[in-house]
Order: sequence, then C-alpha cells, then structure tokens
Amino acid sequence: MKDNTPTPSGRLDPRLDPAANPALDPAEDTDEPAFDWMKPAPAARAAEEEGAAGPAAAQPESRADRKAAEAAAAEGAGTDHAEAGRDSVAGHAAATDRKTEFRQPSPAGSSAMGTHYSEPLPTSALQVRPPQEEVERRNAEREQAARAKPVLPRFLQVLLAIFYPVILLVLAVRAVTSPLFLWVEYHRPGFPGDGYGFNADDRMTYGSYAVDYLSNWSGPRYLGELVNRSGEKLFKDGEVSHMADVKLVFLSAFGAGALLILLSIIAIIYLRRRTPGGVRRGLFAGSIVTLVLIIGLGTLAALGWQQFFTEFHRIFFAAGSWTFALEDTLIRLFPGQFWIDAGLVIAALVLITAVVTLILTWPTRRRRGLAPARKGRKGNDAEDDTGGSDVKDDDGADEAPRTGNVRPVNL
Repeated sequence: MKDNTPTPSGRLDPRLDPAANPALDPAEDTDEPAFDWMKPAPAARAAEEEGAAGPAAAQPESRADRKAAEAAAAEGAGTDHAEAGRDSVAGHAAATDRKTEFRQPSPAGSSAMGTHYSEPLPTSALQVRPPQEEVERRNAEREQAARAKPVLPRFLQVLLAIFYPVILLVLAVRAVTSPLFLWVEYHRPGFPGDGYGFNADDRMTYGSYAVDYLSNWSGPRYLGELVNRSGEKLFKDGEVSHMADVKLVFLSAFGAGALLILLSIIAIIYLRRRTPGGVRRGLFAGSIVTLVLIIGLGTLAALGWQQFFTEFHRIFFAAGSWTFALEDTLIRLFPGQFWIDAGLVIAALVLITAVVTLILTWPTRRRRGLAPARKGRKGNDAEDDTGGSDVKDDDGADEAPRTGNVRPVNL
C-alpha cells in the first residue's frame, strides 16, 4: 500500500485518529479563545473567576495552570465554570461584533475611519442651550457690532467739515490781497478819489508795495524807506508798525490755512480709500457750516459796518495802533470804501464756493449708492414680493432685505 492510497470509507485517517494524536482529543478541548483579540478583558476574566470558583480564586495565566485548577475544583463547579466560560465567550464575541461594526468603513470606502455614533454624548456642548435672555443679548451685541462704524473716519469727516470754512475764508482773503484786486478797485467807476493829490497810478504803485509787504519776508524797512516825489517818507513810523502787525496776522493766517489744507488732503485720501462717501459727507457738512457762518457775519456787517470793522480790529490789534488821520498814506490808499468792497468780495467768493460744494455733494440717491426709486400706482415706492427691498447704506455696502418678521439666527 502506498502513501497516496485512498483510505477506506469505514476507517478513519490515521493522521486524524484521536487515539494516535492525543493533542486533538475532543474531550480535552477547552473554551480557550483561539486568538488574543477574542480573550475577554482582565476585568471580565476576574468577574468570570469570581462567579465560577469564588472571589479567592485567581485567573490562571497559562493553559497548564488552568488545567490544574480545573482538576482540583469540584465536578459541579467545573460544569458551572464551563458554562460561564461559554457565556463569556459569547458575550465577548457579541462585543467584538459591535466593535467590528463600529470600525466598518463607510460605504464610500474612501476613509479608513469608521462611522461615528449618531447619538451625541450627554456632555456635549450641543446639548446645552443658553437661556433666551442670553441669546437675545448676544444677538443684540452682534447686530450693534455689525452696524457700528470706525471712529477714525467719523473723526476725519468732522475735521473736514470744520476746516473747510476756514480754508475758504483764508483763500478768499488771499485773493483780495493781490495786485489784481487793487487794479480793479482803483479803476472801477465810483471809487472815491484822493483829495491830497494821489491819482490812480500813484495809488496802484504805492498800494502794490503795501500789499507785497504782507506776503513777502522783508522787514519793516521795506515800507519805512519808501519816499514820495518830494523826497519825504511815504509811511510814518506808526503806519509801518501797524503794517508789521497786519503782516504777522496775515502770515499766521496763511500758514494755518496751508496746514489745514495739508491735513484736509490727508483726510480726503484716507476717506476715499477706506470709507466710500466719507469725503462727500464731510464737504457737505462743511459747506453748511460755511453758509451759516458767512450769513451770520454778513448780517452783522450789514447791520452796522463801522461797529463790525472796529470790533474786528480790536480782536487782532492793540487799541490806538490802528487809527490814523485822513492825510496819512494808509487812509489815502485804502479808504473806507476799499474795505467795504473787500468784505463784499470775500463774502461773495466764500458764499459761491460753499453753494457750489453744497450742490455737488447733496446726498442724492445716486450719490448714496441707492437704486432709483420706483413709483407704484399710488406713488409709493415699489417693493418686491417678499415685502422687503434691497437697499444700500451710505457707504455703498449691501444690506439684507428688511422685513418685519426677520429674527437673527443664533448659530
């Protein structure tokens, strides 16, 4: 008989004979799990031992130790231990099935991690909802923060509105203190003549020296050393001293105006880049302030020019330093009518510029970035089907449609 001869049907395979191979004896088979991952946890094994052999029994660490423990135990206790072991194995297998189900990949098969439990933990923050008062407070703070605007753009708009009338006034004064205005005044019809011998050419020549002195960097000698045709001093010492005071006031005003212009340019550049419409709002407010100021000063001057002129000189000059005789050169070159005409020209220039600025910066719907108003049958603004309308704020930013039943959502 060869090794590959088939075994008869009535005879067991000697390699599978339990008598020939005691290690495969079914009687000695135990409930030991075949794999380590099927073994119960230490806590579960301790519970099984307490249920089978009592609390004092210890769990054997190997198969030989457990066989010795089983031989020493009673037959009934051994039977109970076997049943408890089978129950433990069954429970462990069920737990393993649940673990395997939990680790089973998702249907997409793209993630190595398993699906998570659908039921959140009881300690999760999603299960804790704040009180209604807290929700309303948070919504109010969120809405206020969304509507709040930066402080710096508003501050620059206020400064631009304050600087604008001062800048216009300084520029108008500078336009009056020019040879062009002198020429127009001395050659216009109705201007009073000089009763002491100055003609229009003399006034234009000597008056140009006085006006140039106000804007140049020369000292009092510029006027103090001028002489007339007879060789006498053209301006007395009191007149030269007063012109020096006037020059100090003019240079201070021109310097302040230049500084305000520089700051206004910086504010305009910043507002154009950061706040759309900020320049327009600042100039619009400044034009209103200018109109109020020029109308108020014009009313005071019209009610009493002499009183207005006197109070103006008292503000900037010491008492007695600005009064002269009719034959003095300053009075002959710049009579009272000259100052009236200068005040009218300054007021007209400022008023015209302010009105033009007011018109150009008037907050129309197009300049504010709003859509043109659509009139309905009864003249009301047409709204969409939802009861709200898409609008934009003054800065050109879109706002959500405003409805009566919209409540903020707490996310």
